[in-house]
Amino acid sequence: MKTQEQIQNDIFQLVKELYELKEIEKKPFVKGESYIPYSGRVYDEKEIVSLVDSALDFWLTSGRFAKQFENEFADFLGVKHCLLTNSGSSANLLAISALTSPKLEEKRLKPGDEVITVAAAFPTTVNPIIQNNLIPVFVDVNIGTYNIQADKIEDAISDKTRAIFIAHTLGNPFDLNKVMEIAKKYNLWVIEDNCDALGSKYNDQCTGTFGHIATFSFYPPHHMTMGEGGALVTNDTQLKKLIESFRDWGRDCWCESGCDNSCKKRFSWQLGNLPFGYDHKYIYSHIGYNLKITDMQAAIGVEQLKKLPSFIETRKNNFRMLYDGLKKYDNHFILPLVKPEADPSWFGFLITVREDAGFTKNDIVKYLEESKIATRMLFAGNIIKQPCFEGVKYRICGNLAHTDQIMDNTFWIGLYPGLTDEMISYVLTVFDDYISNRPK
Repeated sequence: MKTQEQIQNDIFQLVKELYELKEIEKKPFVKGESYIPYSGRVYDEKEIVSLVDSALDFWLTSGRFAKQFENEFADFLGVKHCLLTNSGSSANLLAISALTSPKLEEKRLKPGDEVITVAAAFPTTVNPIIQNNLIPVFVDVNIGTYNIQADKIEDAISDKTRAIFIAHTLGNPFDLNKVMEIAKKYNLWVIEDNCDALGSKYNDQCTGTFGHIATFSFYPPHHMTMGEGGALVTNDTQLKKLIESFRDWGRDCWCESGCDNSCKKRFSWQLGNLPFGYDHKYIYSHIGYNLKITDMQAAIGVEQLKKLPSFIETRKNNFRMLYDGLKKYDNHFILPLVKPEADPSWFGFLITVREDAGFTKNDIVKYLEESKIATRMLFAGNIIKQPCFEGVKYRICGNLAHTDQIMDNTFWIGLYPGLTDEMISYVLTVFDDYISNRPK
C-alpha cells in the first residue's frame, strides 16, 4: 500500500501533467482575432500544486500558508507586520476602521472628521471613509501623473482633518516627500492605497512602507494574484492588533485560529460590563467583520510571490515599449509623467487625449476595442458624479478641473506580464493605423 506522501506526490505529478497538456492546447496569438486583455492571471503548475497541497490539508480557513505568506510578504517590503484579508477593498475598509478604535484615544477618527483624498479614484478607496461616517475632502490631481496635487493639500486642511488616504495611481507613486512632510506637520494619519503599485519605489524605498498603514490587492488583474485576496502592512504593533480585531469579528482576543489561551489568562479578564473571567475568546472590543482569507488562496500567493520580481520587471519593460512606440504622438496624447524620485511598477498605461487631438477618447477607445484591444477608464473618473454619490456629504478644496478632464479624456491599456512583444507590437500598429487613417 502506498504511503500518504507517495499518494500526495502522485497527485502533484498528475496536476503538473494536466497543466502541461492545457498549455499545449492553447491557441496561438492571431493579430486582429485574438483578444488582448488589459490584465489577467499569470501562473504555472506551481500555483496549482500549492493550491492542491492546501486543499489536501482541508484546513480551509487561514493556516500555514497564510502565515508563510504574511511573513514573506513583510520581508519583501521590509515592514514588521502583514495581515491578509479577503480583498484589497476589505483592506481599505479595515485600514480606516482600525483608525476609529477607541484604543487610539485622542488620535482616533470620529464621525464628522475629515479625510483628504481624491475623486479620480477607485470607489473602495473612498467608500470606507463614508462607511465610517467620516467626510472625504477632495483635492484635484495632476494630468500626467494622475496623482494628488500635493501642493494643494495644506489648503484642504481644516480643524477637522485627521488623515490622508490616497492611492499611487496605476503604480505611479504620489509625492511621498510632500505628503509625509504635511502629515508630520499636522499630525495626520497616512494610509497608502498600494493596491495598484506593488513593487513601486520612491527614493529607492517600496511604496506602501511610508504611511502608517498600506493596503494591497491580489485580485487577478493585479501584480500578483490569489484570485480574491488582499493585505495590509504596518510597522505599528498597536495598529496591527487593531486591524486584526476588526478583521476577526471585532474580538479582543488575538489567538490564531485553532489556538487557545495565547495570553495565558483566558478566564482572568474583566472588560466592559462583562463579569470577571468571561472567556476572552468571546470578548469583542470593536464592531468588526469577518474578512479573513482562506489558506487555499494564500497557498497560491506563496508561489506568486516568488514570481513577483520578474512580474515587476516585465511590467516595466512593457511600459517602455508602449511609451517608446507612442511618444511620437505627443501632439495627440498626454503620456504618463513620473517624478524623478519615483520608480513605478506599472499597473497599466494611462493615456489622455488632448483637447485639440482631432478625435475624442470615445473615438479611439471604440477603435481599439473593435481591434480586440481591451481598454479601461481611470476607475470612477470623478467619483462625485457617480450615481452612488447622490446624498453623500463631502467637501471639495478648490475645484476638480483635472479630475473632470480625466473623466472625459483619459483611458488606459494593459501592460501585464501575460502580454508578449508580438501583442504589444500589434497594439502599437493599431494606434499607427488609427492616427494615419482616421477621418479628418
